[in-house]
Amino acid sequence: MENRILLTHGSGGKLAHELVEKSFVKALANPLLAKLDDSAVFDLSGKLAFTTDSHVVSPIFYPGGDIGKLAVCGTVNDLAMSGAKPLYLSLAFIIEEGLLQDELDKIVNSIQKATKEAEVEIVTGDTKVVNRGSADKLFINTAGVGIIPQGVNISGSNARPGDKVILSGTIGEHGIAVLSQRQGLSFSTQLESDLAPLGSLVADMLAVSHNIHCLRDPTRGGLATILNELAEQSKVSIRINEEKIPVREEVLAACEMLGLDPLYIANEGKLVAIVPALDATKVLKAMRGNHYGKSAAVIGEVRAENPGRVIMKTSLGTSRIIDMLVGDPLPRIC
Repeated sequence: MENRILLTHGSGGKLAHELVEKSFVKALANPLLAKLDDSAVFDLSGKLAFTTDSHVVSPIFYPGGDIGKLAVCGTVNDLAMSGAKPLYLSLAFIIEEGLLQDELDKIVNSIQKATKEAEVEIVTGDTKVVNRGSADKLFINTAGVGIIPQGVNISGSNARPGDKVILSGTIGEHGIAVLSQRQGLSFSTQLESDLAPLGSLVADMLAVSHNIHCLRDPTRGGLATILNELAEQSKVSIRINEEKIPVREEVLAACEMLGLDPLYIANEGKLVAIVPALDATKVLKAMRGNHYGKSAAVIGEVRAENPGRVIMKTSLGTSRIIDMLVGDPLPRIC
């Protein structure tokens, strides 16, 4: 009989302890986690960043990633967007009764690889098992802490007229990859999620400039939504150029077929930086020197007029107002 997670694995008894030891502690081993105390205790100094996130992506496996890698990268990237060096994460599993043990092990191994690449440690966690039908295989909640270097002040409210808007690479891969797996769609070339931890990319950017004003990763709602958020927070307008925005042909084709706009498709391995014009060239160069920023491009600039607006110059030479996402064309994308 297939080895599946049972309700008794969440009881706190022998099976629960065996699950924690064999599935989690062994794969994610580090001195802080090995203590298995109710809280992780560690020393930190300086200004801290703290974030939390929940992950309910469906399906839990998709081209280029899975819910485990997503949980790590999503939390690491949220910390990095404040300029922090991510250090420690918590990890809580809500498992539906009947999940295959092999699937859980595959996800935990993916988490282990992601934490190694991101240079973070899972230091505490929790496991709950719910009745069949009360969840969709697996949900994961995370929290993370990191240290912000001295002199760094990054916020969505810091954009200033004259700043340049830099995008770290092509958009739309994550949302289309998940959707293709969910709907059984196939394309002539393999389209994978851009899922990646961006801590090293941000560190390279901060190494050449502590004057970065804003960082944001365009996840749910895509590039269009986060640009609107930044424009509203900073009380400025943002002008972008459609021809400067890198989009893979496969994504464009899929969006055209499905009636979607790539500007609103979720990403999990990209960031937007708003940088003073004087620092834009060196920040862009640093980004292109990192594996996760090699396709980085300046896509627009910040203006004072029409605060709260995002306006795009289209490939036809006309101007188009880019509004925030209304509705959810791709639910449960992260």
